[in-house]
Amino acid sequence: MERTNSKVIIIGAGLTGLTLAYLLKKNNIKSVIVEARNRLGGRIFTKRVEGQAPVEMGATWLGKKHSGVTKLLEELGIGIFEQALGHRAIYEPISTSPPQLVTLPLNDEPSYRIQGGTDQLINELSNQLDSTNIYLNQSVESISSQADGLEVICNSHIFNAKFVVSTLPPYLLCEKINITPKLPQDLLNVAKSTHTWMGDSIKVSLTYKQPFWKSEKSSGTIFSNVGPIPEMYDHSNFEDNLFALKGFFNGVYFSLSKTERLEMTLQQLEKYYGPIAREYLNYEEAVWRNEPETFTSYNQHILPHQNNGHPIFRKPYLNGHFFIAGSETSTNHPGYMNGAIHSANFILQQLINQDV
Repeated sequence: MERTNSKVIIIGAGLTGLTLAYLLKKNNIKSVIVEARNRLGGRIFTKRVEGQAPVEMGATWLGKKHSGVTKLLEELGIGIFEQALGHRAIYEPISTSPPQLVTLPLNDEPSYRIQGGTDQLINELSNQLDSTNIYLNQSVESISSQADGLEVICNSHIFNAKFVVSTLPPYLLCEKINITPKLPQDLLNVAKSTHTWMGDSIKVSLTYKQPFWKSEKSSGTIFSNVGPIPEMYDHSNFEDNLFALKGFFNGVYFSLSKTERLEMTLQQLEKYYGPIAREYLNYEEAVWRNEPETFTSYNQHILPHQNNGHPIFRKPYLNGHFFIAGSETSTNHPGYMNGAIHSANFILQQLINQDV
């Protein structure tokens, strides 16, 4: 196997990993990223079809209170725009009553989307890095202590470094990677009961030639207690010339086929919009439970955001050479993009304190 040495090895090329590599480079610290997927971004996943609106199958929204991500976007020259909700929403309270068009209250804290797609953040971060220091298709099999640091063995490559930073969801880290010596039991207990952000989610989207939901007597904002889509929103692009709807599909339907979920989606939208709902250009979905580089089945019942931001993740392990990062570990907006960036900044300071 080929062998590579670096000061810092970052496991995972999602938002935390790429942000950390970017921050390390700004501080003249060399790092290498290893990523199991064949793409960058992790749980940021923008799907594109030429001539249609880009649709977000992963992280989508941010708020002005998310100062870490807004600051980074400004630094990289990436704009944001307000999520369009409109003045009305389609509301379906119970299955025995028809859906209603209700007036939405004023929104004092609007959500925002990234101009051009959330993957613009991933692209701009990666453009700041040396591509030869990013290794795709490298699934980490083991991490072990050595005399002068740690050794990371992947499926076709071996990496050695003084410091290793995992940005994987803590549960996935402990379930899939063999670590020697074994991590402390109290850490393992917490990690194995930590909720994985996005892991339970199914996201669906449909692109359209015309935004029929923008008429005065309709809306692209949907709230339903009937489902299978509990929430859906207008997902047209920033220029408002390419049109789409994007929503959350009830996670209990993860075992159905894509064709079955599409038909259920169309049946629900047809109730609100009529036959025109079936005149879609493209359907996309992401069943994150079926993404092995994000999710593996829990061994116990875990609540949303359970143990996210737990203080045990803020300690270094393996004699100070191993750090656990990622959105789930952040004390600031854990489980969101801002949490991922906050985690990267925290680990940067820890590495600097270790005189990396």
